[in-house]
Amino acid sequence: MRALLASTCLCLAAPLAAQEAGVTGAAPELTFERVFASPGLDGPTPRQAKLSPDGRYLTLLRNRENDRERYDLWAYDRESRQWSMLVDSEKLGSGRALSEEEKMQRERARVGSLKGIITYQWASDGEGVLVPLDGDLYLARLGGEVVRLTDTEESELNPALSETGEYVSFVRDRRLWVGEVGAEANPITPAEESEAVRWGEAEFVAQEEMGRLTGYWWSPDDRRIAVERFDESEVGVVTRAAIGATGTRVFDQRYPVAGSANALVELFVMDPDGGNRVKVDLGPETDIYIPRVDWAPDGSALFVQRQNRAQTVLDLLRVDPATGESTVILTENAAVDDYWINLSDNYRFLDDRTLLWWSESDGFGHLYLRTREGPVQLTEGDWVVKELIGVDQQRRRAWFTGNRDGVLETHVYAVDLDRPGSVERLTEPGYTYSASMDGKAQTLLLTRSSPTQPPQSYIADAEGQRLAWIEENALDADHPYAAFLAGHRAPEFGTIPAEDGTELHWKMIRPEMEPGKRYPVFFAHYGGPGPQTVDRGWGGALEQAIVDKGYIWFELDNRGSANRGVAFEQPIYRAMGTVEVRDQKAGAEYLKTLPFVDPDKIAIDGWSYGGYMTLKQLQADPGLYAAGISGAPVTKWELYDTHYTERYMGTPQADAAAYKAASAIPDAANISDPLLIIHGMADDNVVFENATEIIAAMQEANVPFEMMLYPGYTHRVSGENISPHRYNTVFRFLESHGVTPPE
Repeated sequence: MRALLASTCLCLAAPLAAQEAGVTGAAPELTFERVFASPGLDGPTPRQAKLSPDGRYLTLLRNRENDRERYDLWAYDRESRQWSMLVDSEKLGSGRALSEEEKMQRERARVGSLKGIITYQWASDGEGVLVPLDGDLYLARLGGEVVRLTDTEESELNPALSETGEYVSFVRDRRLWVGEVGAEANPITPAEESEAVRWGEAEFVAQEEMGRLTGYWWSPDDRRIAVERFDESEVGVVTRAAIGATGTRVFDQRYPVAGSANALVELFVMDPDGGNRVKVDLGPETDIYIPRVDWAPDGSALFVQRQNRAQTVLDLLRVDPATGESTVILTENAAVDDYWINLSDNYRFLDDRTLLWWSESDGFGHLYLRTREGPVQLTEGDWVVKELIGVDQQRRRAWFTGNRDGVLETHVYAVDLDRPGSVERLTEPGYTYSASMDGKAQTLLLTRSSPTQPPQSYIADAEGQRLAWIEENALDADHPYAAFLAGHRAPEFGTIPAEDGTELHWKMIRPEMEPGKRYPVFFAHYGGPGPQTVDRGWGGALEQAIVDKGYIWFELDNRGSANRGVAFEQPIYRAMGTVEVRDQKAGAEYLKTLPFVDPDKIAIDGWSYGGYMTLKQLQADPGLYAAGISGAPVTKWELYDTHYTERYMGTPQADAAAYKAASAIPDAANISDPLLIIHGMADDNVVFENATEIIAAMQEANVPFEMMLYPGYTHRVSGENISPHRYNTVFRFLESHGVTPPE
């Protein structure tokens, strides 16, 4: 790791960067095998950088050079400017297999492929770090001592140190356990007869769709704990056959499909020993969601966000932790009719009992200071605040990321709480950033990248001035990507109009071309609500490998995707598989006008919602595309979960026509272009029945297609050997149908 102080970033155009790195001659071919091998070509990828409570130490998870998916815990002493490994995951780990519950939690946290240490927590005294590893818990002291806290066959789920650091807590056997650090823990919630009842965990849709991965919350003084209890008895069972290479395991998974019953969620407040337990009044309606729970800074109140089933109203409840009584103190309604509430973590409860709050009420996501006199809008304009990252209450200043300087770049900004509109950008143009801050908002931890610079991370002061590199990741001769710099192709960006004139952003990477020749296009897409795919960040080695094969890489953000405001997202409401399909079609039609594009060789590829998009695009416009790859597609929205699907589509009972129009099954026989379907046979998110439905429909209609299934793999079909297999399969499929570069 090159953790250099006060050095300059190499962020050069590719040929110059190659020259500076000492790379000469033609670059070797960038194969899929090398893209997914170790060390990773993007350079080191540290995770979860955190500052110790006293600010002296910076800790992070660093992946190994010979195993890009295994992470160890490292610490940087800001006084000695020295790095040291705090916990070696291979030496300390037991190698014990994880429980099925922990595997599924990791899948829903999108870390299912990682090994070693995937999370950790600083003790409040700054003297140690809680480290979960191989299903057990350890306390790593800064002096090098590591204390084992648990040693059981079962996994300790959702481990946490209490706010003062006196207690350690975790979930085991569907109960919440608590004990003083170093002492034996005991269950503090009742043993339930039904296996459908769990304490201290987040229910499936909270983990998968709401971004809430825990089900309990310590008060600031450790005197009380808020604990979720959920009952899945009424939730339908999906018999999930996890088909593996050497056998099949069958799981009866509680999975709330659209229009069906959700888990019954209740909230209790109790002492650390389980005593004085009171039930929180969440209101008379039980068919609700609880996306967020927070304590007041002084522990005097519990704040609970309550969302209605239709996701059009969000109430903020103030709860008395002694009695469980609640009062609605704020109600947020959907910004416009035929829209929904986008959940966020962009809020802070301040010591003066005001609230910093994020809202889309003016059509764009912005920050408001909610006072007794009413809300004060701090940021405004045709741009969005993406993430609130820190608040200094003494200086009356807040920090956030947003796209005020253009939708393709994310920057860090600051605003004074007492000067609405005083927005100041703190980061350098030409990059896209993500960021976090320490609890006192004194130090920024930033990661940035650009089309010619893989991710770099560093710490900076509150004004954005760099103090030290965490990972400079300079593109020098020692960088893993150095050998391929000579062949690196920089992306181009542009816009085209949608049918209503809305500006749609695209990204294109062209291979080295010969005059007069036309080239095939690998048109990658996602298309669904949420992710923005086109930005000025580092694209990674995969797209470069595809370009190396002689294909044009192209992607476009359609209406319905995030970070462009309410009006840009809204058209997808009750209309999945329509407006986004037409926007992607506009991209294909634009490509066909370009003299260097072979109009008969535009292939589309997508995963998950993108896999669904491939099916809908081939059905809507036969002959427009040369071929389509559909990875892990949702094929019937009745098969997907409540919180995600109903947000955009309503319920199958009330909105049957919208569901029928959105389904990929009725028009399966319309697919006449070459199609490759890919699916993991143990997928617990987009369950395998989605694939079998479309497969059966096409077989019954005598429609030809191709298929690649991955035994034992979930929604994440990836790995050092599986990922190259997947992409080699894709390009053999394209080659077999003549979607190839010119001779």
